[in-house]
This record gives sequence, structure tokens and C-alpha cells, in this order.
Amino acid sequence: MKKILYVPLDDRPVNLDDVIRQGQSAGLQLITPRRSDIRNRLDSVADTCDDQLLGTSSPRFGRTANIREFILEHAASVDGFIISIDMLVYGGLIGSRRLRTRGGGMYPEYDADATHLLDVIRKVKRQYPRKPVYVLDTIMRLATNTFVENLNFDAYTEARNHMGQPRQPFTEFNEIINGYDLSIDGTPYGDTIYFNKNHYYHARQHKFKTNLYVLDQLVKPGYIDFLAVGVDDAKTEGVQINEIRFVENYINQALGGSGAQNPDRAIILPDADGLGHSLLARMANQLHREGAKTKVSIQYYGPHGSTIINPYEYMNLHENLLRHIDIIGGQFVSEDPDMEVIAVTAADRASEAANRVASNGSDHQATVVVDFVGGGASDSAVTEALLASSCTGRILGYSAWNTAGNKIGISLGMGQARYAFLVTEKHPAALGKAVNAHGSLLFKRFLKDYYYKTMAIAEVRNYSRSHMKYTNLPQSVADQNMLIFNTPSDFQHLTELLQDQMQTYMDLLRAKPAFLRGDTSKAYNVRQIQGSNWSLAEYRRAELDRDNPQYIWGRAFEITLNPTVVLH
Repeated sequence: MKKILYVPLDDRPVNLDDVIRQGQSAGLQLITPRRSDIRNRLDSVADTCDDQLLGTSSPRFGRTANIREFILEHAASVDGFIISIDMLVYGGLIGSRRLRTRGGGMYPEYDADATHLLDVIRKVKRQYPRKPVYVLDTIMRLATNTFVENLNFDAYTEARNHMGQPRQPFTEFNEIINGYDLSIDGTPYGDTIYFNKNHYYHARQHKFKTNLYVLDQLVKPGYIDFLAVGVDDAKTEGVQINEIRFVENYINQALGGSGAQNPDRAIILPDADGLGHSLLARMANQLHREGAKTKVSIQYYGPHGSTIINPYEYMNLHENLLRHIDIIGGQFVSEDPDMEVIAVTAADRASEAANRVASNGSDHQATVVVDFVGGGASDSAVTEALLASSCTGRILGYSAWNTAGNKIGISLGMGQARYAFLVTEKHPAALGKAVNAHGSLLFKRFLKDYYYKTMAIAEVRNYSRSHMKYTNLPQSVADQNMLIFNTPSDFQHLTELLQDQMQTYMDLLRAKPAFLRGDTSKAYNVRQIQGSNWSLAEYRRAELDRDNPQYIWGRAFEITLNPTVVLH
């Protein structure tokens, strides 16, 4: 089994647990830092007076020096690298957004500590030039952190609104970092109330200098084989747009790109939490198939993606899909695909989409499904239609989680990694372990994206908000940091509520035709692909330890959830 050194964006399951399981589904072992070194958490201490909350403090960020040493320690024993710049330099995604009193010095010598950390990439590539080095980086989002270092939800809302306003266009790097506050007519925007906008601009300056260093000092000379730049929490206008256009122009002018992208060297697109999945898929394809392009087609059930620009994104849905296909090492085709993406964009087309899944299963057509209907969670009509088909259990990827970019990265990443393994692996034991891993991950996606994010979360939020312990805050923020905004006994109740719910929903999901108890036929996953012949494995068992579901960051939005599925 080949080993991949993986430094995740942070320790949330979407960036860590799920990518590890995805690797197992593709016959890859991910070597990750100690969990204590990548641990990220929101504020954990409240400053109070009676029933009033005065402020919050004590978040947790990753240990960047330890991450650097981890990379050096394991570089000789792994077959490739996937490294998050946000974790390496800032200790994670929330660390990269921390407000700063200074934006660093003049580029490229803007921060000796940051460049020392970044240069570990140069060091390992020089030592192991034949090992692929893939990197994920992010353009800083519009909003501040929330409930980190005493920034509250008012700060988040104000920042996103303030920073989403149109800015004067600039193309030169120094003009961009010095012109963040200038409106279209060149006048500064007004003062902010809930956060220090100058400290915010300093944070942007530092992060954008890091973005440029990665491109200019590491990608351009060839120390990074492929870079995925995710634009987190974006809009079609605002303080990010000049940065986005600068990166696009750099890819064209310095990295041999065309149309602002280079599928062989660097891609920029709306996503962050799906990038680990996407780059692991590219790695699986490189190691298993020597980078052969997987032909990928897209079938829409609902409006075409070119007509849709989702909230928190600046690129239309179809283009976002195409750019993710580039990241995973695929090639978009109109017909005769190796893998078909079923993109559901309208609930009233759910039954047609499910029928397509069924016919693809019967015809041995590798398939990925993305549910774009339900916003940040699965749509009920779409999901119930999918789960009613015994062929849904054999799709290679699925997601309905969070932003459109996240959904695409997760689902296509799952599909491409799995496909690369299925068409190359011959060893029975490896095939057996991998199909169990894929079945577990696919089962989890429905359990989490639908049964938790669409169904169970409402009761969790209602209880948390109705038991908010501070009278000077709106109830609606309680579930965003339940460790602080609810009492310990209420948090314990919320944990037990979650665990009870997920056992109930486990039983419901197990009973669906897609997995364990179909009325007319058994459900199968794909065990191996040999040309037009598929070997299948039957779903036999699905379990979830009762104490497994937890609120990993103390908020309702994200939970740990690791069901185990066994096939034979």
C-alpha cells in the first residue's frame, strides 16, 4: 500500500477523517500529523458578569513548527505529499484569518518565520524530486472568524457585508494590498463597529503575500507539482476579486496557463473544504494510473450549471465542475465517459436522476452524484429518490455537504480516487479492504448530509437556542458555540440527543434499498472494474458506536460521524 503524507486544512472530519477514509477506499495510507498538532478549536473561555457575556477567548490553532518537523521526518518513507499552506504557515484555516497589527514586510522577505515554514516544501522536493508534491492554499474569505479571539457574529456579518462591497480594480500586487479599502470611485469605506478593519486588511496583506510566495517561489520553479487555490466564502465582487484576478493572470503569464487556469500546474476556484478530497484523487490517479486522464461527463437534472452562481461563490456552477475535473486529473467529455457526474439542480427532476443512477448501475457506468438542490445539506426529494434505488449503493461518489464547491470537491474526489483504484488493483485482500472503506464513506455521506444536516440538526439547534444561558445575545447564535453558550448539563443533553438521533437514523438508512434491505434485490458496491466487467460486493452490515457522534468543535454545524460498513 502506497503512503501519502497529508497535512490537512484543519482537523474537522471533512478535512481529516473523510480524506483518510477516501484514501483507504483507493488503497492509499495517509500519514497525518499528530492530532494535537493540527487541533483547531473556537474560543473556549467566556468572560461573564451574571447572565451577560462580555467576551470570549482561548481558541486553539495548529502547531506550525511541529508540522514542519513532521514533513521532514516522514518525507523519506512516503510516496507523495499533499500539504495545506494554511496549516503549515498559520496552524489551520481559522489561523490564516486571524486579525493582525501588521501585514508583514516587503515581499518576498515579508516574514522570516512564514518563509522558513514554506521552504520545507522546497527542501523535500529537492531531496525527493520524483515524489509528487501537491499543495492546497486559500484566498482569505470575506468575513472574519466567528467566536475566535472575541470576534462575535456581529463581526462576521459586518465583515462579510463590508468586504463584499465593490472595490477599485487593481492589477499590480502592491496596488492590490494597499488598496483594499478603496471603493470604485477611489474613496475609502467608512469605519467598522464590531471589528478593526485595519487589522483585517493586515491579515489579508499577509495571507496574500503567502499566496504569491507559493506561486512565485515554489510553483514556478517546480518545487510544487500541482497547486489548488480555493477561494473561501466568495462573492462576484468585493475585496477578494483583485486577488482572484491577480492569481488567474499569474497562472496565465508565469505558469503557462490559458483562460486563467492550467490543469497541469495550478487551478483556482471556489472551494476550501473539498480540496483535500480533490488532491487525494489526483494523487491516486497519478500513483495508480500514472496520471492518465479520466474522461468525465456531466448530466444535469434541472437548470444547466452555467445559469447558476451559488451564494459564497464567484464562478458559475458548470465552470466550477469543470475546474474540479481539472484538479482531480480528469478530462471533460460530452460522450463516452469513464465516469459520469449526475448533477441534480432541481428537486422535481429527482426521480429522473435516480433512474439514471439505476440505469448506469445496470450498464456498468461509473457514476458520481452531486445534490445541488438542498443548499448546504441534502434535499429530501432528491435523497429519498436515490435511496429507493438498489444501484445507489454502487455509485463512486456523492455529496450534498455545504457550499457547491465543497460538494463538487468531495463527490468528484471520492469518485476519481475510487475509479483509479478499481481499474488497476488485482489483489483480493486489497480489493476487500478498499470496498469496505468506500461503502463506509458513501454510507456516511448519506447519514451525515441528509439524516443529520437535513433532519436531526433542527432539534439540536432548537434545544441549544432555547437554552441559551446569556440574556444579552440572540438565541440564534447559541448552537455556534454550545460549549460556551449552553450550560455543561445542557451540552451533555445535546450530546446524548445527537447520539440517540443518529442511532435512530442509522436504522432508517440501513433499511433503504440503496444499502442493506431492498425489497426486490440486494444492494451492492463495486469491488473491481475489469474493462466492461464489474465485480460486486454485497452490503452485509452497518454499525455506528453509540458514543461516536460528537460535536467536534462544540457547534451544531459539524460533527464526527464514523459508521463502519462491511461488504462481502
